[in-house]
Parts: sequence; structure tokens; C-alpha cells
Amino acid sequence: MKFVDEAIITVSSGNGGPGCTSFRRERYIEFGGPDGGDGGNGGDVILRVDPGQRTLYEYRRQKLFNAKNGASGLGKQKHGRNGSHKFLDLPPGTLVSDADTLEPIIDLTLEHTEHLVAKGGQGGRGNKRFASATNRAPRYSQPGIPGIEMRLKLELKLLADVGIVGLPNAGKSTLISAISSARPKIADYPFTTLTPTLGMVEPPFGEPFAVADIPGLIEGAHEGIGLGIKFLKHIERTGLLIHLIDAGGIDPENPLESFNLINNELAMYSKKLAQKAQIVVLNKLDLTGVENRVDEFKAALPNLKILAISAVTGQGVKPLVKMLASKLQKE
Repeated sequence: MKFVDEAIITVSSGNGGPGCTSFRRERYIEFGGPDGGDGGNGGDVILRVDPGQRTLYEYRRQKLFNAKNGASGLGKQKHGRNGSHKFLDLPPGTLVSDADTLEPIIDLTLEHTEHLVAKGGQGGRGNKRFASATNRAPRYSQPGIPGIEMRLKLELKLLADVGIVGLPNAGKSTLISAISSARPKIADYPFTTLTPTLGMVEPPFGEPFAVADIPGLIEGAHEGIGLGIKFLKHIERTGLLIHLIDAGGIDPENPLESFNLINNELAMYSKKLAQKAQIVVLNKLDLTGVENRVDEFKAALPNLKILAISAVTGQGVKPLVKMLASKLQKE
């Protein structure tokens, strides 16, 4: 299924059914009293989290979602049938906003959470309700109250414990394949990963945790250049970042160039992102001649613990998983 992380839809709750104007008609009773029943209530529009959903694709195909209207009241004081509710199943991590005002409505982050977003209209009262000592035969009833129509903006932000960030072709897809059951597309050219990939990691101790492989960032990503802002939002919820760097691409004249570029993009997008804890990982130790570049990078950041791995051969991957599990346990 195609990954889609934004959609704008229109939802309408049901109209309340009109009340009934009716009078009791039975043999030998010439003037029966009012017996019009109330109209049924309109159905609600309810959002709920479905842990099995991973995309908003269906909401790009279908744009309009209506709950059912309430039925009219009937004679003999029969209440009209209530309109059925409309349930919209959304993936965990979906932020719902008013599409016109951009005012946030609900952040659906908990499994099986339900949220009533549009209340159905109340059914009108039948003429039986208006009978009184001074008006024993009311000839009017209430119309139902209309439902609510609104446009919603749906925005999916992946729920992951760890996000992997880095320049294109740093080896993020290979790494997530090495530490989890995820199997993203992998190739030796930039922007192989066009959609975020979520994988579950089972460490040797502690609880399993989710890792998101975020498509490669480039300079100007915070302004939408390249894959840009579309994917930066997916690491907003992560508790920890793996800053993955291609060891073979380290410039001996400026070893921190790519490291600083990514951190700058994170800071320009969000100060909160820039302050997230990072594990700096140098990848592609399997390439020949990278040892000197690794040493130069470490020398430029002497006070920072830096891991060096090869996601292809597995060298250093197990210690990385243990470090992630340990840091997540302390949060």
C-alpha cells in the first residue's frame, strides 16, 4: 500500500429527524389526543485509532464521510430510529486539525482511542410533547437539528522510539534492516528511501522498541528542499536519534561537515529536535581506507562517544542495539 501521510477530508454528522404531528385515531374515539413521536438523533462522526493502519492512503481516495440522519418520528408516540454513527479508523500518530483554521483538534497517539469529532443533530420533538392543560391538541412539532459539517486535516507522524537521520546514502535503510525485521528498498544512490520505514527491534534486554528510518535530509530540508519538511515531522515524536554518517564520505579537510549540516537542519526546523539526545554512528567500516577518516572525525569531537559500525557486515551493530536499549530504559 502506498505511504500517504497527509489528507484533507470532509465529515458530516447526521441531521436529527423531525418530530411527528399526529393524533390518536381509534374506533369510538372521535377526538384522540396528540401522539406524535420524537425524531431520531443524527449519527455522530467518531475518530478511532486502529493499530493495524500505517497510512492515510484510503483518505486520499475518499474525501467525504457522512453519518446517517435520524428518522422521522411516527404516530402512536413512536420514536424515530437514531442515525448510525460513522467511524473513521486512523493510524496511531495521526494529528487531526480543522482544515480551515488549522486549529488542532486531537492527537491520536493511544491505541484504541476514540474521539467524537462531530455530534449528530438532536431529533425534533413530536406534538405529544407540546400538549398542556391549555393546549390539548397542538398541531405542530419540531424539525430536527441539522448535523455538523467540517473539513479535517489529517497528518500522520510516525510513532517511533528511535529515529535514524543522516544524509542520503548514509546507510539508514541497511541499518534498519540489520537491527529489525523491516526490509526497506536498498540501493547505492541518493533518495532510495522515499517513505519512512518503521521496524521493531528486539534487544537482548528490555522492551522491544520501534525504529524509524527517515528519508535522507539535505541542506535546505527545513525549507522543503529535497524531501524536506515532509519527513522531518516524523522524528518529532522520537525519544532518541541515531545520527548516521557515511564514514567513507568524511572530508579530511572538514570532517564535521555532514554532521553539522544535519544538526543545522534539525535546529532550523525545530529547537526541540535539535535538543533530542543523539547517538552518533559512523557507518561503512567495511570500506577500505576509512579507518583514518573515522579517527579524524573522532578527534574533531573528543568529548563525544562515537560508535563505528558496518551495517552490511554487522560489525558493531550489536553494541549499538544494546546502547539504544540502555538509553531507552533510562527515559
